[in-house]
Amino acid sequence: MSFRFRDRAQAGRFLADKLESCAGEPAAVVLGLPRGGVPVAAEIANHLGARLDIFLVRKVGAPGQAELALGAIASGGVIILNHAVIADLRVSPRELETLIARAQTELRALENHYRPADHAANLRGRLIILVDDGLATGATMRAAVAAVRERQPARIVVAVPVAARDVVEQFRTAADEFVCVQTPPDFRGVGQFYEDFSQTSDEEVRRLLARAIQPRQPIPAASGASSFGF
Repeated sequence: MSFRFRDRAQAGRFLADKLESCAGEPAAVVLGLPRGGVPVAAEIANHLGARLDIFLVRKVGAPGQAELALGAIASGGVIILNHAVIADLRVSPRELETLIARAQTELRALENHYRPADHAANLRGRLIILVDDGLATGATMRAAVAAVRERQPARIVVAVPVAARDVVEQFRTAADEFVCVQTPPDFRGVGQFYEDFSQTSDEEVRRLLARAIQPRQPIPAASGASSFGF
């Protein structure tokens, strides 16, 4: 049975209830994918007493075809390339280098925009919970998982409130654990399962990160929160 979350904060509380086994884990870091994943991640981090941070993924677009990805870059300097597409388009090494450099500049600007540079979490040997507000194609989250894996965490958990059923299996193998509140059969888009799916502002992302500079102690589950198994 599918249902609608009131907003991203409520979705985060439902999801936190399903991540109870991670509560009190001292090495846990909750990474929200900006912008919509951050309010969800903030609720989870607050409930688990874990550190909150963002994890940015930026697509490296093909020349003249910005929507076609040659690869992606992610927080921490990780670069993931689709060599088959690069070869098919005959992108030269120099041209590729220029495109990557441009994407890296944009990524650094975004990171500095959202939080101080010295706040970036060290992911090595840690339990990483990657969070977004939902998965439709899962492309951005796949890039995030691959990029986080490069930074040698102890374990990666992908956690989302809602996901299309046909992308779930991808993450059962890509991540160490996949946690989702609902995978409805009538999935047409993430926003379909929120009463309030208004765009998360940059100001809200910065505010949530500023409040989470220091980890908090776990707090009791929100009254009325429920778990839905799939």
